[in-house]
Amino acid sequence: MKSKGRYFHIALHAPEIPPNTGAIIRLCANSGAQLHLIEPLGFDLSDTSLKRAGLDYHDLVHVEVHKDLAACLETLEGARVFVFSKRCRRVYAEVGFKFGDVLLFGSESAGLPDDVLTSVPEDRRLLIPMVAGRSLNLANAVSVAVYEAWRQQGFAC
Repeated sequence: MKSKGRYFHIALHAPEIPPNTGAIIRLCANSGAQLHLIEPLGFDLSDTSLKRAGLDYHDLVHVEVHKDLAACLETLEGARVFVFSKRCRRVYAEVGFKFGDVLLFGSESAGLPDDVLTSVPEDRRLLIPMVAGRSLNLANAVSVAVYEAWRQQGFAC
């Protein structure tokens, strides 16, 4: 699947908590985003808490599972990749997002590995500001980013 189209790609690198991924599935259904899960996953896709959090939206979302980040990026060849981490400096709202962009998030407990962060140009390493010593739930962080990117496109579908 190429990155063309009127939607964004959400990529989760080694997600661990099924309800977070379920909530992100629901977010994707409501925003038109496509979801990419990068192994290893901390759960099975048939997990009941994943299904419960996603309600009846699972059939409305295109979800792809990739064996690793390289396989995911190969599928999305040519797409701009933005990574999100509390270790980054550029605020997400300073970026001009475009349909087809990939918004890449790390696992709930570890975030993105350093080698993934440094593989992306510095101007695409983004921060969601928050009070020092705190962190957002993964599903909430993805929501903040997706809605800002979509807002910049006039909420077009």
